[in-house]
Amino acid sequence: MIPMTFRETAAAVRTSTVLEGSYDSICTDTRKITPGCLFIAIKGENFDGHDFAKKAVESGASAVICEKDCGLGDKQILVESTRLALLDLAGHYRSKFNIPVIGITGSVGKTTTKEMTHAVMSSKYNTLKNEGNLNNEIGVPLTLFRLDETHEAAVIEMGMSGFDEISRMTKAVRPDVAIISNIGVSHIEKLGSREGILKAKLEILHGMKDDAPVILNGDDDMLVTVRADNHPVIYYGIENVNSFYKAFDITSKESETEVSVGFAGGSGRVSLPFPGRHNVYNALAAVAAGMQFGISVQQGLDALRSYVPAGMRQRINKKCGITFIEDCYNASPDSQAAALAVLAGLNAVRTVAVIGDMLELGEVSADAHYGVGTKAAENNIDAVFTYGERALETARGAKEGGVKLVRSFSDKQELSKELSAFIREGDAVLFKASRGMKLEDVIYSVYETLN
Repeated sequence: MIPMTFRETAAAVRTSTVLEGSYDSICTDTRKITPGCLFIAIKGENFDGHDFAKKAVESGASAVICEKDCGLGDKQILVESTRLALLDLAGHYRSKFNIPVIGITGSVGKTTTKEMTHAVMSSKYNTLKNEGNLNNEIGVPLTLFRLDETHEAAVIEMGMSGFDEISRMTKAVRPDVAIISNIGVSHIEKLGSREGILKAKLEILHGMKDDAPVILNGDDDMLVTVRADNHPVIYYGIENVNSFYKAFDITSKESETEVSVGFAGGSGRVSLPFPGRHNVYNALAAVAAGMQFGISVQQGLDALRSYVPAGMRQRINKKCGITFIEDCYNASPDSQAAALAVLAGLNAVRTVAVIGDMLELGEVSADAHYGVGTKAAENNIDAVFTYGERALETARGAKEGGVKLVRSFSDKQELSKELSAFIREGDAVLFKASRGMKLEDVIYSVYETLN
């Protein structure tokens, strides 16, 4: 981080201070205090940073931004909202850098799209990205503060659970190019409809200059209707003949996908080290973004040859002759369908889907879970094991769809025991659920039985 003075900081968050000096790091967690840092006291659902303001200073913080008097005298900078102050300060800091910035959002695949876009951009530029799941109103500004003189570009993912969140983040990020991967039903409980979700995702335009392009999935029925005033729209897709970047001749194998990408200037072909049609969309978005900054389609595709999935996102692991697909980071009806298609495409003796609850689906939850079960049947999955109360509907959909073996569990140990006894060499097993279900606990238990 480039050092900033406290007076500059106070001006950026629309207040004042008599504190002299500067700092070169920002912290919101007293467990991660560094000497001389600026501590910002954030109110969370389970904690209030103001309760730790004094401890932050005692641990080495040089000053605290807070909403109330914490008894720290000149070392406190008072603001109305520390959350807004964090975003305002991050926006001020981002303005110090004249580099390409790509903003990414979407219902499904935004993190994978971010990782792939980072891989493409890194083929030419030293590129910053969000780490892990730092894609909210705390994580995004903290990511921006990691910018320094060595960075030549940035790829910033923005997630949300309600209206106005992306609007506030994008005004700090100020993307030069935006990508929206798709419009699904994640967070429909708060946003009411897919139309509401589309409106919330399009807030990413609020922080962009006129004429800054937005890259959209041309095969998404909601995004294809977008008419963005003052922003050129660039579509990518597989089915939409009007897509500027179009994938064709797609051949999926167990752990790779061969694909050709056509565009106005020609075409390129590559063998990508990941399976699934849904990942082709993510790759197209990444390549399209790279083209905006002088990275050719073929150069972008070549960069994706070495892409490795992040975290617990569709990571393929093989143990004792069994192929496991670890995909426990998150889940929605669309991502479940995509994962089941990948499972069905594997060369396995039997295919087994371990499906957990999908969260935050509101009134559509029952139908959505039932639909995942019918998708398993349509993909000829041999066995479905479900975990969680909501996933009982998935089990019902699978049974009524004709899946040969369907079992439901409310206890992870019982699920792990039954699954371990059932699977054998030659099988392929998918684990897929929302992050809150922590289905990886089952994965680790099963692995222990195989060692």
